Amino acid sequence: MTGDTWDVIVIGAGATGENVADRVVKNGLTAVIVENELVGGECSYWACMPSKALLRSGIALRAAKKVGGAKEAVTGDLDVAAVFARRDGFTSNWQDDGQEKWLAGAGIDLVRGRGRITGERTVTVTGEDGSTRRLTATQAVVVSTGSMAVLPDIPGLAEVRAWTSREATSAKRAPASLAIVGGGVVASEMATAYASFGTSVTLLARGRLLSGQEPFAGELVAEALRGLGATVRTGVSPIAARRDAGFVLLELDDGSEVRAEELLVATGRRARTDDVGLESIGLTPGEWLSTDDTLLVHGFDWLYAAGDVNHRALLTHQGKYQARAVGDAIAARAEGAPILDAAWGAHVATADHAAVPQVTFTDPEVASVGLTADAARKAGYDIRIVDYDLGNVSGSSLQADGYEGRTRMVVDERRMVLIGMTFVGQDVAELLHAATIAIVGEVPIHRLWHAVPAYPTMNEIWLRLLEEYRDGSTQRTRG
Repeated sequence: MTGDTWDVIVIGAGATGENVADRVVKNGLTAVIVENELVGGECSYWACMPSKALLRSGIALRAAKKVGGAKEAVTGDLDVAAVFARRDGFTSNWQDDGQEKWLAGAGIDLVRGRGRITGERTVTVTGEDGSTRRLTATQAVVVSTGSMAVLPDIPGLAEVRAWTSREATSAKRAPASLAIVGGGVVASEMATAYASFGTSVTLLARGRLLSGQEPFAGELVAEALRGLGATVRTGVSPIAARRDAGFVLLELDDGSEVRAEELLVATGRRARTDDVGLESIGLTPGEWLSTDDTLLVHGFDWLYAAGDVNHRALLTHQGKYQARAVGDAIAARAEGAPILDAAWGAHVATADHAAVPQVTFTDPEVASVGLTADAARKAGYDIRIVDYDLGNVSGSSLQADGYEGRTRMVVDERRMVLIGMTFVGQDVAELLHAATIAIVGEVPIHRLWHAVPAYPTMNEIWLRLLEEYRDGSTQRTRG
């Protein structure tokens, strides 16, 4: 066993861990990342990047078919093999040489192996060959090990070799048929992708689709999936699974049965903390790590948790945002500088609570930030809801013939500021950041009138929403 010392040790080289280490080094400290899989993590190889690569080609083809003059030029079908090849390019064929080179260029050290906390500011790394190496941090240890898919306790499920999100995004071909259990983002996106490939998709959801979004979002996505030929069934759950002659057979709680070549289970995620040594410092393996807004784990002055592992907001961009706060907070504490931990301060991740932007890359897209109307009511806000048909905006009609979409604005009537916005429609992801800025900046409604949207773009939706608000064509409810 050899000993090594850095200012900061980061366990997990996903997007969050990389950004924590980068921020620390830019603040003048030394950092080492410990990783037992691929540098770049879940987002680069099994989540954000491959999933969006699988989705984009089908969406682009359908978009072309919705514009007169372009649709007449589209004479072929989707080249599924080419889609998978393009996906392979985005994952660098599951090789992390480029990411490793980036770490070296950024001045970040890398130790490969399984990292486990073995004491205060101490991490022991076990390599593939069984050798061990003890690392010591002078300032902090940051756990950025992310999350992993959960398989529900359904009889027979473990034996049918069900896909999780990893298998769905790294598959080498499209199966003839695919059953999907779940109604969230992964389920909805993969249903869209595989239906685009010509796979016979059956989506089974216990509740409505995209239950954390405004109700109309899930309704429009379900309608679109059916338009792609998918079967969408809500209010059902599997109670048993088995394989028969190469197919998965699912028995449902309504007495019916679904048969498919492959099965994707997308019913949630859990913390990847089973084997990072939490028991050595009095914490429970497998549990989420609870933190304050500087991402310091409760009860410690040296242990931080950033990204999915803290269960604040399971999104890559929020993890990278947290990484900034973590890196700056560690550096400030190392220098004995003041910690700016008031809301929206330099060392806190305030946006995790009420200004989280999210895009579900289905077709139509669902882009949202802040609170839904229901969440705002439950939080006790006196709100006004403004809905508008996005298809009635000039820029939308130019974007696609017969454009269909919907928008909802949620206003805190006491402060007269936005606290939630949802867009559903083609290409709405690019509208989201303006809403995020309005919410984070707490821009008053009367000031938004002076943010003039360029004509004719889809951003004209802002003008229409403000007009609806002014004219009183809204719903007002008190929490």
